Amino acid sequence: MSTYSVESIRNFSIIAHVDHGKSTLADRLLEITGTIAKTDCNKQVLDKLQVERERGITVKAQSASLFYSHEGVNYLLNLIDTPGHVDFSYEVSRSLSACQGVILVVDANEGIQAQTVANFYLAFEAQLAIIPVINKQYVVFKIDLKNADPERVEKQIEKLFDIPVDECIRISAKQGTNVERVLQKVIEKIPPPQFNTTDPLKALVFDSTFDHYRGVIANIALFGGEIQKGHKIVSAHTKKRYEVNEVGILTPNEQPMHKLYAGQVGYLIAGMKEVTEAQIGDTLFMHKQPVEPLPGFKSAKPMVFAGMYPVDHSEYNNLKSALERLTLNDSSVSVHRDSSPALGAGWRLGFLGLLHMEVFNQRLEQEYNMSVILTAPTVPYKAVLSSAKLIKEYGKEEITVINPAQFPDKLSVSEYMEPTVLGTIVTPHKYIGKIIALCQDRRAVQKDMLYIDEHRVMLKYLFPLNEIVLDFYDALKSLSSGYASFDYEDAGYQAADLIKMDILLNGNPVEELATIIHNDKAYATGKFLCERLKDAIPRQLFEIAIQAAIGKKIIARETLKAYRKNVVAKCYGGDITRRMKLLKRQAEGKKLMRKIGNVEVPKDAFIHVLKRQSDK
Repeated sequence: MSTYSVESIRNFSIIAHVDHGKSTLADRLLEITGTIAKTDCNKQVLDKLQVERERGITVKAQSASLFYSHEGVNYLLNLIDTPGHVDFSYEVSRSLSACQGVILVVDANEGIQAQTVANFYLAFEAQLAIIPVINKQYVVFKIDLKNADPERVEKQIEKLFDIPVDECIRISAKQGTNVERVLQKVIEKIPPPQFNTTDPLKALVFDSTFDHYRGVIANIALFGGEIQKGHKIVSAHTKKRYEVNEVGILTPNEQPMHKLYAGQVGYLIAGMKEVTEAQIGDTLFMHKQPVEPLPGFKSAKPMVFAGMYPVDHSEYNNLKSALERLTLNDSSVSVHRDSSPALGAGWRLGFLGLLHMEVFNQRLEQEYNMSVILTAPTVPYKAVLSSAKLIKEYGKEEITVINPAQFPDKLSVSEYMEPTVLGTIVTPHKYIGKIIALCQDRRAVQKDMLYIDEHRVMLKYLFPLNEIVLDFYDALKSLSSGYASFDYEDAGYQAADLIKMDILLNGNPVEELATIIHNDKAYATGKFLCERLKDAIPRQLFEIAIQAAIGKKIIARETLKAYRKNVVAKCYGGDITRRMKLLKRQAEGKKLMRKIGNVEVPKDAFIHVLKRQSDK
């Protein structure tokens, strides 16, 4: 590694909208540089997780070091492949902190999408060099050739990002056409890192994984100095001392090295046993050579909260251990202890979106063999307290509510506030009418509308977060035949007329189904939830009243009829009083059963109940 001076190092990421060919391009770059053998099996080599293979999306950023010779000079290229879905934009921002430039991939068939715009501005704000690449995906099939329109996409890039047309590179990642030109551009356009090996050691931890035998494996980018086995290092976050056991690079598998130098990207193992010791964004420095810690990343803001409980309570400790290890790999998940009368002790987890929640749950099952119950997702609300007693209890006037069960009463609050997001929708112009109607139905306020070219429009809306978090994306894709794309960013809080709605089964509230909603939508939502529950709850031998209530006021009701035996079937004649006596005895039995009977909501009913039927 010592033969590669700082001038011959290039650190870059690949960013794009979901499914625009980032991982395919990464495969070709690995093949051209000889990092992996050229075979037909090379498909999404950097997507190592089972969930990534199954869903066909990148969930976790992966890095690899490439060795490439250009004009007689040997270069060390450190590549980071990033996710494209809006829920994993935190992974992208983390990856960019270790880079000096990016390759921006745009599909020649689909053009610029919402996440393309968001990722461009992430790189632009980080002041990174940007290389635009137009990927003519699947150009091998002649039927799709007429859809690929690189000239149109080049004009979109020039209009939106102010990047000249002649700087765009047209490639086919699937066939490998013109991909070598991308590597040459990386060397020409991306500046080398401006760090020095003579400076004291300063290493940024930008990712980490957990190994059962070796403990924590930290991915590091060296911003100064050098590091090798045997060095004594200190964490700026925990102030703990460690001895380095192993350093190396990823090719893309771990390759131990004698030493790593300033400007290089690699991994480090230093006997960190606890998952909390390797904080993402932490700075490592040499013992007795303290340095100013590097600015960490913007901490991820959870957008969706859900309760997580073990199916079998004897599995509580195993689930706790699995959560700790998985949150080390995915530090954007926030974890709070919680308990529920129906489901026992558990956790309240914060996620960046609904897909993030589903992927996290799937990884728990696949990697740790954990089966869990997830409650209905909610978003974090704020309440400005007016009651002196509550202000004294919480120690502050403004509180954040992530669990509907803790929603304060209207009498003790001066105002409620809900989170909002600035959403960007990119769509073909023929679907504008339907999409505007959908946004208005979700209480959105239009902020901007821009024609990217004669066929595509970019809309900007201010959305209340709880209106989009569950199924807005599904509805948008359905209305636009899959052509519209959506991305959002946090836009703070605004005052709203919020209320807590309880769901009662035979007069008993079901805490897990309590929701916080806007007053205007209370009646419609209450009626809808009751109808959905009527379908989800199995019938009993007694009648079940399903009610939606705001405080003491019932706003909607559905009745689930009882299974009923025909007790008068044997009465084929005789006096009517005999029939009446049998029916009365049956009614008394049902009444008694209703008093002592217990109604259980099926464990998988929570998400099913909250999905909106109207958007199917």
